[in-house]
Amino acid sequence: MPLKPYPVWRLIPLHQGDGRLQMAIDSWLLRQHRCHQHPPTLRFYTWNPPAISLGKHQKKHIPPHWHSLPLPLVRRPTGGRAVLHQGDLCYAVITSGGGSVLTIYREISQFLIEGWRRLGLQLQFGSKQDCLSSPNCFHLATAADLVDSRGEKVVGSALLKQGNSILQHGSMLLYPNPQLFEQVFQSPPPRPLIPPSLSLPQIIHSLTIAAEAYFHCQFIPQPLSSQEILEITQAQGLNDSPQD
Repeated sequence: MPLKPYPVWRLIPLHQGDGRLQMAIDSWLLRQHRCHQHPPTLRFYTWNPPAISLGKHQKKHIPPHWHSLPLPLVRRPTGGRAVLHQGDLCYAVITSGGGSVLTIYREISQFLIEGWRRLGLQLQFGSKQDCLSSPNCFHLATAADLVDSRGEKVVGSALLKQGNSILQHGSMLLYPNPQLFEQVFQSPPPRPLIPPSLSLPQIIHSLTIAAEAYFHCQFIPQPLSSQEILEITQAQGLNDSPQD
C-alpha cells in the first residue's frame, strides 16, 4: 500500500455549505496536513445552494449558457471536468503517501468500493471513453472513476498531490434532478443502480465503516469549529471568482 499508515484519523461529519467554502475547506485541510498541523481526515459534504464545479485547468468546452443559469461556478483545486452538485454526496480524503497518481486513486477508492458493496451495489473502475467534447464529468468514466455493472458512473474523483500529501475528493451521484441536469448539460443524467430506499445517513455510515477497516485506523469524529471556518474563509480568498 503506497499510503502512509496512521492509527488515528479525524472524521468530519456531514457538512452542508456553499461550494466555494467546501473547496476552501478541502484546500485548507490539505495545507494543514502538509504542514504537519492536522491528522489525515475523511469528510462528507453536500453543496447548498447547488453549483457547478470546474476542474482547476478546465477552460475549454464550457457552454456559454452556463453563465445565464442561476448556479454558481466554483473552481476546484483538483483537475477533471464539470460536476453539477445537486442530488449528490461528496467525500474528501486527506492523507500522505507515495506512488503514482493512478495507484493512489485505486488505493483510496477501495473504501468506496467496499462501502457501496455493503449497501448492495457492486462498483468497479471505469475505462477512458472517447467523449472529449463533453464538459460533463459524469459522461466520462476514466480508470480513476467507479461505475456500476451497467457501466453507469457512480463516483467521479479527482486528486491533488503536493509532495507526499494527498487530497482526493469526489462526487457520488445519488438522486439528481433530471430537469436541472439536462438544463446544464443538454443531456439526461446517468441512472446508476442505487437502491432508492437508501438514506444519506445509511450511505455515510457504510462508507465510514469501510474506510475505518480499510485504512486500519480509528476515526475521531470532530466537526469543523467556528474558529476553523473563520481561518479557512480568511485564508482562501473567498471573494475571488473562478476565471474561465
